[in-house]
Amino acid sequence: MSVLSSTEVLRKRSGLASALMSLLLKIAPAGFALLRRHWPIPHLGRLYAATRYDDVVEVFADDRKFGIPYKPKLDLLMGGQPFILGMADGQDYRTAIAALRSVMRADDLPALAARVERQAADIVDASGGRIEVVDTLVRRISFDVIADYLGISPPAGGDLRVWGTRLFEYQFVAGDAPLVAEVEEIAPALRAHIQADIERRRAAPDARDDVLARCLARQAAGDPWFDDANIRTALTGMIVGGPPQPPMVVPQGLEQLLRRPDMLALAGRAAAANDDDRLYRYLLEAMRFDPLGPALPRIALEDCTLATGTPRQQRIPAGATVFACFQSAMMDPRRLTDPGRFDPDRPPGDYIHFGHGIHECFGRHINRATLHRMIKPLLARPGLRRARGKAGHLRKSGAFAQSLTVEFG
Repeated sequence: MSVLSSTEVLRKRSGLASALMSLLLKIAPAGFALLRRHWPIPHLGRLYAATRYDDVVEVFADDRKFGIPYKPKLDLLMGGQPFILGMADGQDYRTAIAALRSVMRADDLPALAARVERQAADIVDASGGRIEVVDTLVRRISFDVIADYLGISPPAGGDLRVWGTRLFEYQFVAGDAPLVAEVEEIAPALRAHIQADIERRRAAPDARDDVLARCLARQAAGDPWFDDANIRTALTGMIVGGPPQPPMVVPQGLEQLLRRPDMLALAGRAAAANDDDRLYRYLLEAMRFDPLGPALPRIALEDCTLATGTPRQQRIPAGATVFACFQSAMMDPRRLTDPGRFDPDRPPGDYIHFGHGIHECFGRHINRATLHRMIKPLLARPGLRRARGKAGHLRKSGAFAQSLTVEFG
């Protein structure tokens, strides 16, 4: 079967590869703790890592020294068209960000959040008191809501959940030959599908007020940035970088709450009281213990020094890869008070889930508005608990959450 028509969202992995990845992710917190204390900027050949909070933020914040390495993979995904994730700070980047902000607006967030919660409530209501969280709840909502908001239709004979997740895995997680072969099929198919949406909607405008409609309105008004190539690339980038993330981090956050019955009860109380700000704080803190991933890479654009003037300062040669270990940073006792304690009242600066600096996640505002709403109706149910046996514990496939089943009532 072609990957274009597959319904298997996550790739099948060998038992050994999956077990090794799971082991590495499991021991990462202990490993990071040792590194932060004894070797805070470890290196092997031309690979370096920043493990302390201050150093991670320095890497993220200095785009002149530490550039983004995403362009080669983005060229395959986008057919050579530039996308914001692959751009350095400059006029082109700022113009693109401003253009996208003009069609993905802050005043969209309340309606998006309300839609997410309604769909989550419908799914939970229909579950009969037992529900698989990763695919049945979070992934379904994430792709349904974001694709509809963007104006991307379901591809005939294909599944955006599969396409988006495979392309996300290629961009941020892996680059093995079998995955590249799949990407070489999926990426042009997704671009062609979005281009067809553009042409169809331009030829027959309707009353929908989604991102694509706004882009086409700007195009019709003569805004030069909104040509077909930029619209297509932006929508492709958003479907690849956006909806694959919640099915990873939200179930991981719920797993952390399930490990702490007192915090699960307090989160449930906030959900039942419609205290969305408080509920978000519980989820954000839970995600700190198991974030999207352990690190993000950067490339040294010149010979430079990290942590200048400190005993740990490290000279880094141009062209070296530097991993900004944000998972480690959010457990650094030099900047976080008692980081091993679950505390939903931490200051915002303790959290760098979505990066830092100019390449902080473009969709962070959507995440802030919607992530907790995906599980709010579930948390509000009385008696929420793990399902019995292995199903009731979070399972992962590589870096991806695979399944977690809970019961209530």
